[in-house]
Amino acid sequence: MSLHIPSNAVKANNLSQNQRGVIKGIASGLTLAATSMAMSAYALHPLGASLAERASLLALCLIPPATALTISIARLAKHRFFTPSDIDGSALTEGSDRARLLQALLQNTLEQVALAVPVYVAWAMLAPARMLGALVATSGLFLLARLLFYKRYRSGAAARSLGFALTFYPTVLLLIGLVPLSLQRVFG
Repeated sequence: MSLHIPSNAVKANNLSQNQRGVIKGIASGLTLAATSMAMSAYALHPLGASLAERASLLALCLIPPATALTISIARLAKHRFFTPSDIDGSALTEGSDRARLLQALLQNTLEQVALAVPVYVAWAMLAPARMLGALVATSGLFLLARLLFYKRYRSGAAARSLGFALTFYPTVLLLIGLVPLSLQRVFG
């Protein structure tokens, strides 16, 4: 199986301004995420290693993603309630531009939450106590990044890329960190 990359995607000078903007946003987000996670892991060391302390930390860290999802659901519900053409929902109407936009934001947020929750649980249970601060940073970034993503969504991919990156990459970094932690637990 081979991965086909279009020849026009290989050269940086062939990238559109929008693509370069996305790369810049993602690079900035990844850098900010890694830095804030490392600083939090260092500054909040140790948070506690008991199962009760880990469960409490996990519960607190699940609140920001749940809040972001609640905001997304509430925004769409409010719009539908106050917009006669959208009140019957997307399955029964074509939906206004605003309803489709809010649905896209909700869908993206739901996808981010679906990835974050199992990763947060695994990190809270498996990470050494000295690294639990990274979960705190990841959780805090989630809500702030979603708010940034919502605010800048209409301005295009480059504008929203930082918000996306600050939501997605901290979770991915935790997931990558879980690989050696999991292997260590399985194989000693």
